[in-house]
Amino acid sequence: MMWTMRCIVGRFLGSKFQQKQSKVIEEDQEEMVLLPSFLDGLARTVSMKKGKNQMDVGREAAETMARDAKKNEMVLSNSSGSLKPNKSNGFASICSKKGEKGINQDCAIVWEEFGCQDDMIFCGIFDGHGPWGHIVAKRVKQSVPPSLLCNWQKALSLALHDHELETELNPNSHQFDVWKQSYLKTYADIDLELKHHPGIDSFRSGTTALTIIKQGEHLVVANVGDSRAVLATTSDDGTVVPLQLTVDFKPSIPEEAERIRQCKGRIFSLRDEPGVYRVWMPDGNTPGLALSRAIGDHCVKEFGLISVPDVTQRNITNKDRFVILATDGVWDVISNEEAVEIVSSIEDREKSAKKLVQCAIRAWKYKKRGIAMDDISAVCLFFHPKLSQQVDFVKASTFAGTEKLG
Repeated sequence: MMWTMRCIVGRFLGSKFQQKQSKVIEEDQEEMVLLPSFLDGLARTVSMKKGKNQMDVGREAAETMARDAKKNEMVLSNSSGSLKPNKSNGFASICSKKGEKGINQDCAIVWEEFGCQDDMIFCGIFDGHGPWGHIVAKRVKQSVPPSLLCNWQKALSLALHDHELETELNPNSHQFDVWKQSYLKTYADIDLELKHHPGIDSFRSGTTALTIIKQGEHLVVANVGDSRAVLATTSDDGTVVPLQLTVDFKPSIPEEAERIRQCKGRIFSLRDEPGVYRVWMPDGNTPGLALSRAIGDHCVKEFGLISVPDVTQRNITNKDRFVILATDGVWDVISNEEAVEIVSSIEDREKSAKKLVQCAIRAWKYKKRGIAMDDISAVCLFFHPKLSQQVDFVKASTFAGTEKLG
């Protein structure tokens, strides 16, 4: 199928959210079914194949879209690079550098016109750990976008047929609820698939998974692990300040620790790592995971580790400038305030992620002497056209509504 044909249903659903219609298109004597459902609409023109259920068809269609988007240069997933969406004022930059612990277990992705929606972009960053961490992270990076699209379309299809939701709920709240349910199912499905995957050992390996959807001026953030999203926004006095959008899910968080202990998991730090709390199995020998949420790591899933994402939303305003997604290799040595200042000061946005990564590498050398440098990765997504005037910067000691977690 042609790319433009696949986009028909997506645009139809995006602009006609409350219409319930079905259209049939015939092309080359093949019947194509366009349904106002995210499951079948995902392929934009889904050919209903005999012997396959709707979920299979939807998943195949989503994976086809991912391949086509990459072919049409709408997906950026290299270790470094930039992407300027064709139909928006946004701009995305990616950079990833291998640390000193072996193979790079970080990976990232940016997909413009996500789901064939002109105003939608998907960004994700993943930090693997354990002997199979790089495989798990790559697999999750490949699986999340098509699975999310499939679940998103199915969720919206159900919502479209719910008259009460259409007439009584706030549109923004309704939109967020659809995304949240889609994210919860997507992360759960992928974690289960990994557990039973015959070619990937995720028993003592896993990954963080931090992803965002920018749909128009609506931002949805889903996070598992300790990768972090930081928004740069402009204060009333014109300075650029950080707002942390995610929580670093570590065992030191009281609520996370309580859940783990209730499930008989153990939490303690090693003598040579005072203050670094890790999750252990009841016997206390493995795996020593410094996260309280992760995809994979099935050896401690029954002992309190979960893969449930924290899903939040934000309406982007004219004051919001960009968002940074980065792995802990950045945040271990660069503060939120420093990261926002570094990215804001870059004249060439194409080099923004690379500059942040380079600054983190230098910071490791003088802040973490004697410690092997972690993999370092970042994604910078800008919301608006570049400002011509220079903006003053200040160091902010706190950021609204979020507790800073070591």
